[in-house]
Amino acid sequence: MPRENLNDLLAFLAVAQERSFTRAAAKLGVSQSALSHTLRALETRLGVRLLTRTTRSVSPTEAGERLMQTVAPRLEEIEAEIAAVSDLGDRPSGTIRITAIDHVIDTVLWPRLVGVLQQYPDVRVELSAEYRMVDIAAERYDIGVRYGDQVQKDMVAVRLTPDVPMTIVGSPRYFRTHKLPTRVQDLVRHNCITLRLTGGGMYAWELRDGGRDVEVRVEGQVTFNGAYQMLHAALDGYGLAFLPVDMTQPHVDAGRLVRVMDDCCPNFPGLHAYYPSRRNSSRALRLVIEAIRLKA
Repeated sequence: MPRENLNDLLAFLAVAQERSFTRAAAKLGVSQSALSHTLRALETRLGVRLLTRTTRSVSPTEAGERLMQTVAPRLEEIEAEIAAVSDLGDRPSGTIRITAIDHVIDTVLWPRLVGVLQQYPDVRVELSAEYRMVDIAAERYDIGVRYGDQVQKDMVAVRLTPDVPMTIVGSPRYFRTHKLPTRVQDLVRHNCITLRLTGGGMYAWELRDGGRDVEVRVEGQVTFNGAYQMLHAALDGYGLAFLPVDMTQPHVDAGRLVRVMDDCCPNFPGLHAYYPSRRNSSRALRLVIEAIRLKA
C-alpha cells in the first residue's frame, strides 16, 4: 500500500470516530479543507461513499462502517508492535490518550502524571475531558477513567481512588430565600444546577431514599456540561449542586457552601483506570498506569 493511502485511511478513521471534521482536523493537526479534500479523494479512488455528511453531523455509511471495523483493529496491532519495538530502546516513548471527566483530570490524573512527564520527556499524554461513556477501543483511547460500576467488564481495571462520597450543597445566600431540603421529595421545590452529558441527555442525580437507590430528575435555572461551572454557580447562589466531596468540602469548611441531605448522598465506587488487555502493552502505557494507580 502506498504511504499516502495509509495516511488517507488514518484521516478517514479520525473523521468516522470523532463524527466531526472539526475535531478530526484538530486531532490530526491539519485544516478542515485539507481533510475534506483527502476524504473526497479516498472515496473517488475506492468508488464508494464512506461518509454521510449533513450540516450538523458526519457518520459512516455502510461501506464506511465496514472499513472502520476491518481497518482500525489492524492499525492498532501495528501501533502496538511499533510501541513494543520502541520499548527495546533505552528511553520509553509514545503518546498515551486518556479520557476522563474534567475535575478528575485536574485533581487525580494531572498531579500523578507530572513526575512521569518530567522523568520521561519522550512520553506524551493527551487528556480529553468528556461526560459520556467512551468506547475506548473504537475511539482509539489507551485509557478510560470512570467510577468502578461504569467500567466495561472486558477491560483491565486499576483502582485510582477510594470510594467517592457525594454531596448536595448550596450557598448561604441561596438558603436565605430557600428552606433547607431534608428529603428527596423536597428537591422539586428547589433550583437545582443541572448537568448536560456529552451525548445530549440530562444527568439524573443518583441518590438514596429510605435505603433505596433512586435517580432523581431535577430542574433548575442553569445547566452546564462541566463540574467546575456547577460548583461556581452554587457558590454564586444559583441553586443546589450535586458534586463529589473533594470539590465541595473546602468551601463548606470556609463557610461558602452548606451541605444538606447527607443521608441521601451515596458513596460512588472509586475511580478506576481501564484499558483493553494487551499482552504487548507499551512501556509508556505501563509507566502511566503505575503512576496514576492508587498506592497502598
